[in-house]
Amino acid sequence: MRQQYLRFLKYTSFGSTCLIIVVLIAATILEKNYGHDHVYTLIYGSPLTVALWSVMALSSLLYLIGRKTFTRLPVICLHLSFSLILAGALVTHILGKQGSLHLRQDSSPVTSFRLADGTYAPLPFTVSLESFRLEYYTGTIAPMDYVSRIIIHDGSSAIHGNISMNKILSHRNYRFYQSGYDKDGKGTLLAISYDPYGIAITYSGYILLLLSMVGYFFYGKSAFRSLLAHPSLRRTAMTLFLVGCSAAAIRAGAQPQSLPQPVAEKFCDMYVSYNDRICPLHTLAKDFTVKIYGRDSYRGLSAEQVLTGWFFFYDDWKHEPVIKIKGNRVRELLGITGDYAALSDFTGINGYKLDNALHDRGTGTRDIGNANEKFNIISMLCTGSLLKIYPCRNPADSTLAWYSLADRLPADIPDGKWAFIRNSMDCVAEKIAMHNDSETVSLLDGIRRYQIKEGGDAIPSETRFFAEKLYNDISYNRTFAMLCLTIGIIAFIIYCRRKQPRWLHSLLVILSCITFIYLTANIALRWYISNHIPLSNGFETMQFMAWCSLMLSFPFRNRFYLSLPFGFLICGLSLLVAMIGESNPQVTPLIPVLKSPLLSIHVVAIMTAYSLLAFTMLNGLTAIILHYSGKRHQEEISHLCLISRIILYPAVFLLVAGIFVGAVWANVSWGRYWGWDPKEVWALVTMLIYAFPLHRSSLGRFDRPIFFHWFCILAFLSVLVTYFGVNFFLGGMHSYA
Repeated sequence: MRQQYLRFLKYTSFGSTCLIIVVLIAATILEKNYGHDHVYTLIYGSPLTVALWSVMALSSLLYLIGRKTFTRLPVICLHLSFSLILAGALVTHILGKQGSLHLRQDSSPVTSFRLADGTYAPLPFTVSLESFRLEYYTGTIAPMDYVSRIIIHDGSSAIHGNISMNKILSHRNYRFYQSGYDKDGKGTLLAISYDPYGIAITYSGYILLLLSMVGYFFYGKSAFRSLLAHPSLRRTAMTLFLVGCSAAAIRAGAQPQSLPQPVAEKFCDMYVSYNDRICPLHTLAKDFTVKIYGRDSYRGLSAEQVLTGWFFFYDDWKHEPVIKIKGNRVRELLGITGDYAALSDFTGINGYKLDNALHDRGTGTRDIGNANEKFNIISMLCTGSLLKIYPCRNPADSTLAWYSLADRLPADIPDGKWAFIRNSMDCVAEKIAMHNDSETVSLLDGIRRYQIKEGGDAIPSETRFFAEKLYNDISYNRTFAMLCLTIGIIAFIIYCRRKQPRWLHSLLVILSCITFIYLTANIALRWYISNHIPLSNGFETMQFMAWCSLMLSFPFRNRFYLSLPFGFLICGLSLLVAMIGESNPQVTPLIPVLKSPLLSIHVVAIMTAYSLLAFTMLNGLTAIILHYSGKRHQEEISHLCLISRIILYPAVFLLVAGIFVGAVWANVSWGRYWGWDPKEVWALVTMLIYAFPLHRSSLGRFDRPIFFHWFCILAFLSVLVTYFGVNFFLGGMHSYA
């Protein structure tokens, strides 16, 4: 009878988990077509979904108690923490309130706020707006933060407080956070969250979760410690993995007219206001060339020569096929047959060739928009409007703004300064036309001295300036990514032999160290330049994943020879994805909400987990190839299974920690710890999927190595959807990451 009872609880707990996974996946797909609010009402917040989560939590706890798991304290605490988190979510769902509050200066205090369903709820106090201000990035007119100063009138007391993008205000369990503002700058939109009990319960679950996960790794009777003690870890695994390689074609022909490299580099030693920050013109030159051509150099010409070539020798460059075109429809509209178009190809006897197509919503719309953007960027450069290189303070209020040759200058600036801004670049162009390089350099030095004098504190230090130039020069490209991938492939092929020369393994270790140091230098320079941990976008997180893959390969290299080839393979693939996801990486200032150290911890934990899960997938792929190769490789397959099981524990625990640290960050920044965003949901789905093989004692199929390897391969699809599928197809708040 007891066995039947336990079997019922087991099927109920694991079955309800499977059903939850299916429901969550379906919800993210429906949200793409029907919107978040509708899907939340229909699925996420529906009584049936709440009941399903409750059944899963309750049956799991009863199953653990029935199996007398309470004698293993870390295990029972781990599962109890999830129950506490779900209980907190349930309390928030029942008692919590979410809404918005619109305030205007010099208006009467507000006594209620608007709920998500359109109704209004009363406040136990009144709120009024004392002031509102915009804060800008240094030396630019780009908004950085929005700050509302409000007054809470509670009885006879008046409480003053500031609310900004990363600073919420709490009063009597009501949490206010910045959501928007009126265009005239005299009104603000605040979001309100009321959750008197749910947050405390949920945070208790988070704390218990952290303690139990740490305790699990030190618990002597845990499955993880048993796997580490396995005797086969002292042996060496053999493998088989074959992949093809590719080649690239090189264009040849006469070069367009350009400046000598020293003069072009001196031109790009000036400062420019670009992408809401002040940086070397080298950065704009590199981004411009990559954006237009797809690479950071063109037929032997550096990015600096490409940018100055377009600016000073427009008539020569407009006939150069330098603009990379994607999509057959765009090629047909421009009348070209290859992958590259000249600027002159965009116009004909009837005017701009893409004009009519820009208003269509048919096939190739995205490619047409991409080509049009490149045309506009080149036009902005050639007219000078892209080069905001002249800092100028407004005499009226002393605010600093950066101007280009095409911008209208303030009417009341001194005549001498006005003449310098309008005429200095003409003088440079004249000396270039006369091929007088020494006087050209002298004039460029004069413009740079003007920038430093007028820019003041907005000008980055010489050290930061040099660091950014160095980063631009050494930053890797697709060639480096392909090199890492090639090393990994060759290492796999060579490791097919049963005996590898010791010098070969030593060489691979040396190459790993060199690559690791190089990536570390790139990340460190980007960190120093941007003044924040570089984990804020897709390019940076994939760069970090490449770094993680190499770092994680070292601890296993002596017991598991495949770790180094795997490290290079994941590193190369991650760098290739980084280039695909953001072919024009930009070092931009972070908005305050992204400067939280919790965000850095969140991304580091998640990306490290993804790297480890990628190892298990490659292990599985190798084992499946060995299994179907027709030879007896049972020992190698079992060894790969053992390695994957060991890796799976820290991978899943890091994924869990990353998810819940992200929830805390969201609660601190936005007043809520879970918003059912597609990225959040798929991270949760991935966590639930990978939790199954950790319950090997209950799910006997995972004792079979081939089944386990197939699971690791197929389960990794959830990681791919979480990171890439959400970004490119499902969207949401996290689609940048």
